[in-house]
Amino acid sequence: MSAENPSADPAQRYAMLQAGLDLLDQGITVFDGNLRLVAWNRTFLQLLEFPDELAYVGAPFASFIRHNAERGEYGPGDRETQIAERVAAARNFSPHVTERQRPNGRVLQLRGEPLPNRGFVTLYSDVTEQRYIEHLTEHQNIQLDERVRRRTAQLENANANLRVANEENERIAAALGRSEARVRLINDTIPILIGYVDQNEVYQYANKGYSDWYGHPEGGVTGRTVPDVVGPVVYGQVRESVRRALSGQQVTYEYQMQRQGQTVFAQSTLVPEISTAGETLGFFVFSHDITAQKRMQAALVQAQKMEAIGQLTGGLAHDFNNLLTVIIGNLAALQDHRPDDAGVNEFVEPALQSARRGVQLIKRLLTFSRQQPLEPQAVDIGQLIASLAKLVRRSLPESIAVSTDLSAAAVHALVDPGQLESALLNFALNSRDAMPNGGRLHIAARAVELTTNAASFDVPPGHYVLIEVADNGCGMDAATLARACEPLFTTKRLGLGSGLGLAMAYGFAKQSGGGIAIHSQPGQGTTVLLVVPLTTPEPDIEPPGDEAGLPQGGELVLLVEDEPNVRRVVRQQLIDLGYPVIEAENSSQAMEMIEQVIDIAIVVSDIIMPGGLNGRQLAESILSRRPDMRIVLMSGYTDETDSGDAGDTGGASDLPVLAKPFVRQDLARALLRATREKP
Repeated sequence: MSAENPSADPAQRYAMLQAGLDLLDQGITVFDGNLRLVAWNRTFLQLLEFPDELAYVGAPFASFIRHNAERGEYGPGDRETQIAERVAAARNFSPHVTERQRPNGRVLQLRGEPLPNRGFVTLYSDVTEQRYIEHLTEHQNIQLDERVRRRTAQLENANANLRVANEENERIAAALGRSEARVRLINDTIPILIGYVDQNEVYQYANKGYSDWYGHPEGGVTGRTVPDVVGPVVYGQVRESVRRALSGQQVTYEYQMQRQGQTVFAQSTLVPEISTAGETLGFFVFSHDITAQKRMQAALVQAQKMEAIGQLTGGLAHDFNNLLTVIIGNLAALQDHRPDDAGVNEFVEPALQSARRGVQLIKRLLTFSRQQPLEPQAVDIGQLIASLAKLVRRSLPESIAVSTDLSAAAVHALVDPGQLESALLNFALNSRDAMPNGGRLHIAARAVELTTNAASFDVPPGHYVLIEVADNGCGMDAATLARACEPLFTTKRLGLGSGLGLAMAYGFAKQSGGGIAIHSQPGQGTTVLLVVPLTTPEPDIEPPGDEAGLPQGGELVLLVEDEPNVRRVVRQQLIDLGYPVIEAENSSQAMEMIEQVIDIAIVVSDIIMPGGLNGRQLAESILSRRPDMRIVLMSGYTDETDSGDAGDTGGASDLPVLAKPFVRQDLARALLRATREKP
């Protein structure tokens, strides 16, 4: 041990270690095989509110239990029985991690680990504010054995002969060796990385956990410099903190590193050792692993971003669908009224296609934010990939070779086919952008059973369809890969990417009960793996032969819609279907008309209306007065089919809901359904 700190004798090194240990936020006790106290720290006494005089070397374990029992820590019951039970459990010690709440409301975590000769060490952590370890765990100070100090005093004061003095010195050296061995044993047992660095940035001490963390053999850190032990990447992050510690400042910081192929995080505190002359001799290092905490924080941030995008999308969906209802309705009406006018259709058809693409974009955004109900069905994955491959080949340059593996032609997945095709097309287009000079794109699928590897997709174990889209393009570095599915994140130039493609695909996968995993390295291409639930297709059922015709109108319709432009479009569609129409812009006007005009046979109402009753509440009120009334509800927000107010009953929740935007034929089918469902 002399190489660790030549300037200090064992007692001084022990005192230095005690100084560091007393800074720990964790309490610690060490009891020997006879349940006698060997070591403790002040944090232990503070956390459990024990008086200082209760702790001394050789104090019996039972004295602490009795103190707790006398102040009611263990609740009602016979005190002697309580003490006897806990002392018996300590004698039959087994490793354990437990939590208990003290009468003062603080929650303590107790972790016990066995030591040789039936002794044990116990760590006490205050986890009231958070369960994860965020504070430093400090060393235990092992008091020099009382017998050794007594022998040392006898040696200093004795005037014995040389033989007796030598024998006494040998006994003292042996006792000091045992004490140092105990210190090292405790240091290597507690889950904290501990080291000591001198003023030349050379390690004079490191426990086993410290050596393991950096991948060095036990004892392989002492005598080496900090850059040599931690490596240039970590040293670049901690260099300034080391400089400040050697200037006499206590420093706490976080750093990250690659360990066993994964990025891990740690938090360290550097505690300077100051001599009596005010010189900084070195510093203690106390570190602990915070990787799990960092991952949970990252997952929380991602969830908050997803929620924010979802709230924004949900709020805009209704307004966008109202706008698209007006656009599509007027364009469709113009096309219907001028079917043979090629000049008009030359302009109308592209505009209609663009408006319908807007409808699909809104649905994809709602799916991404999990506010758009999917329409899952048994999809033949082989057939879908074969059809998609034809589209992809037309969309990619000739310099990119496209291949598929259709060995899973008979595999079916329970998904929304349109959303799945959109996600796969997005993957393919991303691959195209990653291969500007050409390359290979491969699309394949197969049935898999996920067990322990289900965690990589964040899905429960089970049977899935695995779809793979792989390219040999430029790939992504770790930083880009970590943000690939983040909303609005893109590496493409302005105007070439929205940053929503992968995020939407991720939202679709999670809403479908599946997940996405992406593997990529710079220069080695990217592979996107998508899993969706495996299913067995239902046997084909022939549709009924008697197709009922669309209604031809004739009955008076009350149209309730607060947006004038939407109201005008829907009114024209009803008139084209042969229905006479009267209008109301809110629920109050609608109720007045219901009371005054007995000829009203059908009500077509929007769900979301400002002030007064909403569409569902209006329907409930009408049905309570006119049970025979046929009602069709319109919604610019698909999820409103499940958003009835607390006052709604089953009557309104079962009414047909026509999703905006729609064309005249959609409205006719909704009217037909409302007529058929009336008794």
